[in-house]
Amino acid sequence: MTLNPFLRLICSLATLLSLSFQALATVSVVDDTGQNVTLTAPATRIISLAPNITEILFHIGAGAQVVGVVSYSDFPPEALKIAGVGTYDQLDIEAILKLQPDLVVGWSSGNSAEDLKTLEELGLTVYRNESKTLEDVASSMQQFAALTGHSAMGNTQSATFLEGTLSLQKRYQDRKNLRVFYQIWGDPIYTVNGHHLISHLIDQCGGTNIFSGLETLAPVVTTESVIERNPEVIVAGVYPGPVPEWFGEWNKWSGIEAVKSDHLYTIDTNHISRMGPRILLGMQAMCEAIDKGREGRH
Repeated sequence: MTLNPFLRLICSLATLLSLSFQALATVSVVDDTGQNVTLTAPATRIISLAPNITEILFHIGAGAQVVGVVSYSDFPPEALKIAGVGTYDQLDIEAILKLQPDLVVGWSSGNSAEDLKTLEELGLTVYRNESKTLEDVASSMQQFAALTGHSAMGNTQSATFLEGTLSLQKRYQDRKNLRVFYQIWGDPIYTVNGHHLISHLIDQCGGTNIFSGLETLAPVVTTESVIERNPEVIVAGVYPGPVPEWFGEWNKWSGIEAVKSDHLYTIDTNHISRMGPRILLGMQAMCEAIDKGREGRH
């Protein structure tokens, strides 16, 4: 059957319109490793492979689209109801495939590179996330929002987050600088060097990380090295609940300025260690802890 010229024109226009709508629906972004990630439409079934990624997805309005998460994805509480797909460093590939995701958001330095590659080889679209700065966290909000169809909310949340960090920085950065020791764990004693985001938070709060010059991102240090550097404020990241015994061990060393002045503080590690929206709360707690050291009171 031969179409008359008019019908042929209508069909051609319909095809062009269809292609145009498909182009408009296509989402393409560059992930944190420089790879192009393209979807034919915003993702509706998402796998999150890190707890902070889960938090960001909920924060930008895509929580209902998350169908699988790794262990310790416990915030917001709704995330606890989502199917598990293993741990961040030991993924359950079979469980991921059964959930039929149209997008997997991975943690570049935390997930197994081999596992992420396997997921791609099995036909899944993988976005690799790697936030190292506050700006990176804000950028992740925008990127995830674009991939999930929530750009308006993502842009708003990103801007609000950056405004909050800038406000804290302006408030505290130019105040009297204090020497700060940040402790991750007690035995052995883990801290952070100057390249770690927590160290950047200390800087922006007007403090100086006493171990900023070490090469390892999260180095092990000795009690003697802390005593030698004589911090004026000691801050530890701990989980909610009783303060761990290892943190109280510093009270034995009354020669340390922070101990002598009773400037030992704790911060919820969920706020300061996860590269997500709640790190703003961690930054605020860090700034307030350092500022108490300036005021000369507990």
